[in-house]
Order: sequence, then C-alpha cells, then structure tokens
Amino acid sequence: MMLPLIAVGIAASTPPATPTAILVEASQALQAGRLDQARLMAGKAIAAGASGLGVDRLLADLAFASGKYDEALLRYEQLLAQTPNVAVAEAAGISALKLGQVDRALPLIVRATEKPGASWRGWNARGVIADLQSDWSVADEAYERASILAPGQAEVINNRGWSQLLRGNWQAAREHFRRAAALHPGSARIVNNLELAEAALREDLPARQPGESARGWAQRLNDAGVAAHLSGNRAKAMAAFAQALEASESWYVRAANNLAAVAPSK
Repeated sequence: MMLPLIAVGIAASTPPATPTAILVEASQALQAGRLDQARLMAGKAIAAGASGLGVDRLLADLAFASGKYDEALLRYEQLLAQTPNVAVAEAAGISALKLGQVDRALPLIVRATEKPGASWRGWNARGVIADLQSDWSVADEAYERASILAPGQAEVINNRGWSQLLRGNWQAAREHFRRAAALHPGSARIVNNLELAEAALREDLPARQPGESARGWAQRLNDAGVAAHLSGNRAKAMAAFAQALEASESWYVRAANNLAAVAPSK
C-alpha cells in the first residue's frame, strides 16, 4: 500500500525554477506594471545565478519604470557600450531628458530615431528637444512621426500644442490641447495648457504700439505678466509671459523663467 503514495509524491514534485525562467517571470511582471513583484523576482534570479545582458536590461528597465532616471541612464549607457540597440538608446535618451540633461539626451535620441525601430516615445522626445532648441521644422517632423506610430496618443498631441504655443500660434495650440483633453480628460497638465491657450486668445494683453521695438513690446508683456501674477491672475500671467517669448529673443530667458515659475509642466 505504500507504493501508490510514493508514486503520488514523486508525480507532485516540481523541479526548481531555473534562473532564466525566473528572469522571464520578472520581465513579465515589469511589463504588467507590477514593479514590486518584478524587483523581487529579479533579486531571486540574480541569487539563482542569472547574469549578463538580460539581467542588466531588466535592472535598467526597472530603474526607469520606478522613476530612478539617473540610475536608469547609467545602466542604459553601460548596455549601449556592449551592444547597439535602438530601444536602449531611446530609453537612455528619455532618461536624460527626464533629468533635464538635454545635451546628453540629444545624441541618444538621434541615435535611436536615425534607425528603424524607434517608438512613438522616441520621436516624441525628439520633438520635445527640438522645441527646447526652437527648431520648429524638426519638431513638426518628429511629432508627425510619433503621431503616425501612435494615433490618438494624448501626450504627443499635447506636446504638439505646446510647440505651437511656443511659436505664438495660439489658435493651433488651442486646437491641439482640446483634442488632447478630449482623449485624456483626467490630465491636469493638459487642462492647464488648454486654459493657457484660451487665456492668450481671450485676455486683454498689451498690443504692440506703432513704431515700438520688439524688445520694448516684450518688456511690457513681461511686466503685464508680473502684474497679473501678483494680482492672482495666473492664466493672464502665463499668457503674457508666453507672448513675450515670441516678441523678442533678448527677453526670451527672462520671460521663459517667469513662465516656468507660474505654469505647470507641459
């Protein structure tokens, strides 16, 4: 009578998971957004002997998903030194951009988008960098590529609106923000951007006087923005600072700093 019990015990036993299998499970958890589980499984895989590019990529992706962009950037750059990879270059560039390191982000994003396989996120990042450099033709092309890859992606549409706002194209900016808000009504930053564009079209801001220099007009717009901010009218303040950006390059830095101080991130 003992043999059936022994046979059942042998059939019920399962071999321990291999390091590779644990690593696959960790990757699946990460893709599903279960970061704690992915982190735990990654530790188990390493403890079981997993190593190499697969582990390095998982740890980099974990850092990125956790918002640890400094760690993610370092890990991605180490991976790139070992093997060229569009997705890794893209993630490294986005990490650098998240850290505000535009000069470091640009070559990484260009590297990713110059080859097939870049995602909408890579092209979107290329557009953001182009906006920061006032390179409007590159921004338009990048956002168009991102839109083709991800039609209806609210983040891309919002950034296209911000790009138009930076150029002083208020009507175009408002239309983009309206589309983005319809797609993602719960996004506070998109709603704020829409309010800014509508304020710029609605508010009574200083008009350029006959014979007035661009610098003089920009200074008056900036002053109007300061006054509006002090009086608690944030929408009008943002509109004034944003128009001052367009009016004069010599006032760009001051107006940009003022706008950044009162406006939420795009």
